[in-house]
Amino acid sequence: MSKIPFSKIIAGTMTWGIWGKNCTSQQMIELMNSCLENGISTFDHADIYGGYTTESNFGKAFQESKIDRQKIQLISKCGIQMLSENRNNTIKHYAYSKDYIIWSAEQSLQHLKTDYLDLLLLHRPSPLMHADEIAEAVEKLKIEGKILDFGVSNFTPSQTNLIETKTKINYNQIEFSITHLEPMLDGSLDHMQTNRITPMCWSPLGTVFRKDNEQSQRIKKVANELAAKYNVADDIILLAWILKHPARILPVCGTSDKNRIANLMQATTIEMELQDWFTLYTASTGHDVA
Repeated sequence: MSKIPFSKIIAGTMTWGIWGKNCTSQQMIELMNSCLENGISTFDHADIYGGYTTESNFGKAFQESKIDRQKIQLISKCGIQMLSENRNNTIKHYAYSKDYIIWSAEQSLQHLKTDYLDLLLLHRPSPLMHADEIAEAVEKLKIEGKILDFGVSNFTPSQTNLIETKTKINYNQIEFSITHLEPMLDGSLDHMQTNRITPMCWSPLGTVFRKDNEQSQRIKKVANELAAKYNVADDIILLAWILKHPARILPVCGTSDKNRIANLMQATTIEMELQDWFTLYTASTGHDVA
């Protein structure tokens, strides 16, 4: 379904800036090269990351890195208006006027030191979205070569359908993991397959390594057993579980650890057996399927 050759694992940059590791330019260059050396060529951004600072820090590093633009894919998102010294906002809100979408995309281009985005996403749905205005903005950006493709993030099927009355959506980046099963149960992933929309998922490891509760303990036990069986780390097992889904989900992995980056693509080589997949699913839900 994917129109652009994004890597099967996508590097999420949210924690590369001041919202995380606060990498120097040299550290960002090393992370970019580590990703490329390990088959990860797609970098996921949003204008808001680092309070509207991470894109420009990445762009500076990218320019210094001398990496060929044709060898990477850049994704960004727009629409969330945060309280920030970089914005004249009095309350956090969403903005999707034609002029704002165009301006925001052009800002991302300047910050990322590139002529085009491979993909622009609307970051979160707004109750005040006008499908016509969004379509006009997307069409203009595409005609001018500033974006190659368009999608959304965190949109429900009905919200996606609304925008698709005026312009095609090819991607939807959603939360999905072994601890966040809702998109598999509420029709979201079915809708994407039906409408030829490629899913991306953020927080693909869920809360397994962040919350020490009964669910996490059940999942870790199974993941450790399967890690031994498939000879990989337990986090790779959880990514392989996602990759088995027929919607062909692209996980966005937000690590700034070079050692972890080196292992991520192992998930794409695992052919997880059917019963192993359901063993993990059962560990998550806490009960057998009906």
